[in-house]
Amino acid sequence: VQLVESGGGLVQAGGSLRLSCAASGFTVRVYAIAWFRQAPGKEREAVSCITSDGRSDYTASVKGRFTISSEDAKNTVYLQMNTLEPDDTAVYYCTARGASNCRRDSRQYFYWGQGTQVTVSS
Repeated sequence: VQLVESGGGLVQAGGSLRLSCAASGFTVRVYAIAWFRQAPGKEREAVSCITSDGRSDYTASVKGRFTISSEDAKNTVYLQMNTLEPDDTAVYYCTARGASNCRRDSRQYFYWGQGTQVTVSS
């Protein structure tokens, strides 16, 4: 199982980025896929998750701004991030937990990507 994130970068507040998580070794529609983020000095927090049947979940601070989706043909999960804020600055990780439903506890996830840096300037 391998997860590879891409799409991070530096953006001004109010801007947008789309993160990609390319999976190999399993089909994304089988497992729940989540995005977590970790800012310097802070704990890793759940951002969004999509279940195997396409239901999505978001942490309160990103609802209405971020959208998670999956593309079967590319076996990839995306996180579209709009109206970015400086507080969104973090390393974003893609992860799978080997089950079909979502959890917000990072200890429930067993497969992790290497992370991609998102920096939002004010």
